[in-house]
Amino acid sequence: MHQLRQHFHPNPLVIHSEEEMINLGRELADLLQGGDILGLVGDLGAGKTHLVRGILEGLGASNPGVSPTFSLAHEHTDGRLPVVHFDFYRMTSPDEALGIGWDECLSGGHILLVEWADRFDGALMPPETQWLVLTHTGENTREVRYIPAN
Repeated sequence: MHQLRQHFHPNPLVIHSEEEMINLGRELADLLQGGDILGLVGDLGAGKTHLVRGILEGLGASNPGVSPTFSLAHEHTDGRLPVVHFDFYRMTSPDEALGIGWDECLSGGHILLVEWADRFDGALMPPETQWLVLTHTGENTREVRYIPAN
C-alpha cells in the first residue's frame, strides 16, 4: 500500500467529475494487491460507488457497475484479483455483515472495498484498513483524502 500513499502525497486529490473519479479508481486498481482492505467514507453522492466502479474496471471485473446497496455485498472473481464489494449503508447492525460472511472475507485474500465503512463507528474494520475519505468541496468537485492503516 506504500504506492497508494504516494499517489495521494502530499495533499488530497481534487476530482472535478464522475469520469475523473472513475479514472482515479482505475489508477488505484494498479496499486492494489490481494488482501488489501479499502474503507470508503463520504456523504451520499460523494463518489464512493464511482470510485469502486473504476477500481473494478481497472481490475478487469466483468460487471463493475453493480452497487451492493440492496444486496449488501457483491463478489467479483473474474478480474486480475478477486474483490468483494460491501456497502454497509443499509445495515442496521454489525451482525448483518457477519451474517453475510464478513469474517470469511477478512481472511480470504480478496481485495475488500467497503462503502460506508465508518458505520458502527468503524468497529467492523480491521487495523490494516486503508481509508479513502471523499468530501464534497463544490457542486461538481470532490476531495479524496488517503488515511493509512493504524
